Amino acid sequence: MINRIRDIRREKKLTLADVAARCVPPTTAQTIGRLETGTRQLSLTWMNRIAAALGVDPELLVRSDESDQPRFIARLGSEGAEALPSVRDAILPTALAGDGDLVVLAVEAPAGLYRAGDQVWLRQFAVESSAKLLNRDVLIPRSGGRFAFGRLIDREGTRVAILPPDPGQRQIVVDNPAWIAAAEMLVRPL
Repeated sequence: MINRIRDIRREKKLTLADVAARCVPPTTAQTIGRLETGTRQLSLTWMNRIAAALGVDPELLVRSDESDQPRFIARLGSEGAEALPSVRDAILPTALAGDGDLVVLAVEAPAGLYRAGDQVWLRQFAVESSAKLLNRDVLIPRSGGRFAFGRLIDREGTRVAILPPDPGQRQIVVDNPAWIAAAEMLVRPL
């Protein structure tokens, strides 16, 4: 089995101390470091504790030696493509965030920066979370089985306002939506 704690922690941009503080009960950065490098044995109790601290499913923390996993092998910087100091597992962003259900919006006609054939993966949130979703692209259910998609620009009481992606369109106001789904990942075939 291959331990993926370090890869997941780095993808979430957390330090060893951040993960240690999020554990229940809190632990030390040194302990987390030992668990992710294999210096200390990773028990089921520690897997559950670290997975909760990282906000992922425990089974994401390890993978089989034999499974073919996509990997980060290079990065593109200002000087062009260059090798990474060490190869690491590529973990889908949808697997890294644990809260809320995922839904997908299929783009069939160009709209703003979105192209026909794109898939927009969104995570559902309660309407009370809308303050933290301001200025993000969202999908909101409307009455009659319709939806509104665009940039969340305002929230007042139970009403939310979004601006569709194409220029010149009027804002759409939805009163008391059941949920708000924020764009989390764009899948674009080349």
